Amino acid sequence: MTLEATKPAETALGKLATAKEVIQLARKQGLKIVDFKFVDLPGTWQHFSATLDELTDSVFADGIGFDGSSIRGFQAIHESDMLLIPDPTTAVVDPVCAVPTLSLVCNVVDPLTREPYSRDPRHIAQKAEAHLKSTGIADTSYWGPEAEFFIFDSVRFDQNQYSGFYAIDSDEGIWNSGANGGRPNLGHRPRWKEGYFPVSPADTLQDLRSEIVLKLVEAGIAVEVHHHEVATAGQCEIDMRFDTLVSMADHLMAYKYIIKNIARAHGKTATFMPKPIWGDNGSGMHVHQSLWKDGATLMADAKGYAGLSPLSKYYIGGLLKHAPALLALVAPTVNSYHRLVPGFEAPVNLVYSRRNRSAAVRIPMYSENPKAKRIEFRCPDPSCNPYLAFAAMLMAGLDGIEKKIDPGEPADYDLFEHHGSNGHGPVKQVPGSLPEALAALEADHAFLLKGGVFTKDVLQTWIEMKRAKEIDPIRLRPHPYEFHLYYDC
Repeated sequence: MTLEATKPAETALGKLATAKEVIQLARKQGLKIVDFKFVDLPGTWQHFSATLDELTDSVFADGIGFDGSSIRGFQAIHESDMLLIPDPTTAVVDPVCAVPTLSLVCNVVDPLTREPYSRDPRHIAQKAEAHLKSTGIADTSYWGPEAEFFIFDSVRFDQNQYSGFYAIDSDEGIWNSGANGGRPNLGHRPRWKEGYFPVSPADTLQDLRSEIVLKLVEAGIAVEVHHHEVATAGQCEIDMRFDTLVSMADHLMAYKYIIKNIARAHGKTATFMPKPIWGDNGSGMHVHQSLWKDGATLMADAKGYAGLSPLSKYYIGGLLKHAPALLALVAPTVNSYHRLVPGFEAPVNLVYSRRNRSAAVRIPMYSENPKAKRIEFRCPDPSCNPYLAFAAMLMAGLDGIEKKIDPGEPADYDLFEHHGSNGHGPVKQVPGSLPEALAALEADHAFLLKGGVFTKDVLQTWIEMKRAKEIDPIRLRPHPYEFHLYYDC
């Protein structure tokens, strides 16, 4: 995948933009509104807007105040005042707003100390990049997440004391083959697990994805390819060209924002929920990653297994060793573990392999070019906060390099046929639930604290929030299928 999209002129400034250039861009484009975006701890963009007259040099220097106590994972009510400092390198004309709008991603700052806020996920990602350079191992890491998603025609859900349900629908869903509604049924739908790469009319979303791609390019995000994914009912993938850690996390936030809004503009709804459909493929986010120094890759060695350097294998060793703890951050929802189920195609096996997609780590073999050598961690899903997820994976890989963690022998065999055994005992697997992953993170997080990248406060807040806001609410409610199983007991 080498096709690089061209960035339209004068809609995005790039990584060296200054506050002055941003203001000039906005005026030249005739923009009316400026939108200030930042990310909460779970990984959702928050924002507020002002007229363009409010965008001055002082905003970039002094920031804009907001109530941090109203943001998930941030401040207590008695210490709520916080500041946003816009990052001029993120300036772009918002591609989905009807009113001409300048979009700026912001960093969060404590107004009393003027220091970056420790729970700002973007700041954590910035610290990870700085830590990488401080180690002397590498000066740049590149990231290429492949975030899958569904586009549905309808979704309904509710839960109260006496009922609970969800209902999704897609005209493309194979379950609609027998529907007899108010219009003719024209067939041509992807069957269960047969949605990978069919052309139209089975793929009904070609033009919609193409429109999304053009909007991504307007936002300064280079796109390599788009296609239908394996599941029926509108599962899709759009692959962005790789970028550095913080920039790619910024791009992934914009990616989700643009996809959701363009789908809604067409009367459809997009979701990055890992497992919205039972019995068909879930949505993963395979993350390609590599380390570079002085403009040269550190990942390649023609004599190594799959063309990997010894450093690459140690990086893989770090990912596999810390994978149970990593999953609390890269597969961070209860729903994530309906996708990561042993015995199916999900990458639950903590082994590595070239080409083997049932391994947690795969080494793509599409190209012999050393610059293309990378590793792919397949456990993450797109429900994660990309700033935290990328930073955590980098820290695990660096720990593997520093400690020379041996990933063992590669698993170049069918893990299903061998019943999870490699001939030397059972293959280790990922945690089976979010509570297990959180417990693993509690037990194994020292690698995340190196260089002050993550703090104990951030990790404790994350764990408490996940248990109180997600695990307990689901644990306390009966599941609809329990009535099928137990009502007559």
